[in-house]
Amino acid sequence: MSVSIQPMADFYPASEINAASLSHFGLIEITGEQAKTFINGQVTTDILTMTQEQWRWGAHCDPKGKMIASFRTFLLGERLFMLMPKTTLGLDLPQLKKYAVFSKAELTDVTDNWKILGLYGEKAAELVIKHFGELSHELSVIDQGAILKHSFGFMVILPLSQAQNFIEQAALEPLDNAVWQALEINAGYPNIDSQHSGQYVPQMCNLQAINGISFTKGCYMGQETIARMKYRGGNKRALYILEGTTKLTLSTESQVEIQLEDGYRKVGNVIEVVQQGERVLMTAVLANDTQADAVLRIADDETSSLTVKALPYSLIED
Repeated sequence: MSVSIQPMADFYPASEINAASLSHFGLIEITGEQAKTFINGQVTTDILTMTQEQWRWGAHCDPKGKMIASFRTFLLGERLFMLMPKTTLGLDLPQLKKYAVFSKAELTDVTDNWKILGLYGEKAAELVIKHFGELSHELSVIDQGAILKHSFGFMVILPLSQAQNFIEQAALEPLDNAVWQALEINAGYPNIDSQHSGQYVPQMCNLQAINGISFTKGCYMGQETIARMKYRGGNKRALYILEGTTKLTLSTESQVEIQLEDGYRKVGNVIEVVQQGERVLMTAVLANDTQADAVLRIADDETSSLTVKALPYSLIED
């Protein structure tokens, strides 16, 4: 089994084995007799058909179909977990709890009980197999934890004490979360933070392209808007990967401009960004007809320059 990444040493080291502490993510645990059926009625992904060998993307939306949060979800036995940026967890959990009072489901922020590590590099798979056994599925349930396999590496989710033992036994020196964020940006992942909560319908961030929306399951919050966008059209936005240079320090409040015949105008928002000096790598929501050769820059920095990178998946729907 091999896990490959594109060489971008400015944003993440390319050693044989690298580790990152994913402290920017949080975990919600859902338990109880109706845990799965309750969440299934709230989110875009089909929780009821998910197995112990799968993890899936999803979104929790408001009644108008705008994403409160995007997340990854998986099962550990009868416990269901939702993994998302901490900033949106703080917004999303109260919204879920508001409806959970009518179900036999308990939702808890368990972020402080777990350590989330990102492992990548040519020999990352060997290390994971050595310590946890063969990984034949996208989700591997290990002793008290889980490993989520991605095209570029592994998310290892362990209780705090076990995580520290693993770090010491594997002689790892975890870097900060930015190196892993660069990999996720390069994969076109839609990590929505609190800045953009409530702004976008899931298709505007490519959730349909990464199996994050089920169009065959039962009703869920915001379904009418999401289904109408698929079957009647009308979506005019998409998530893009951009790289380039800027003299500004960027954040998810930063905006992107496009060059037109009469000058520049704002075309979209930065969703996730990593920066090394003046070099930047980001995801941004732009008009979905933005061309690969579009002339783009950061708003408020006339010297900046951004280039569109190819997405690793297709936005063409069946």
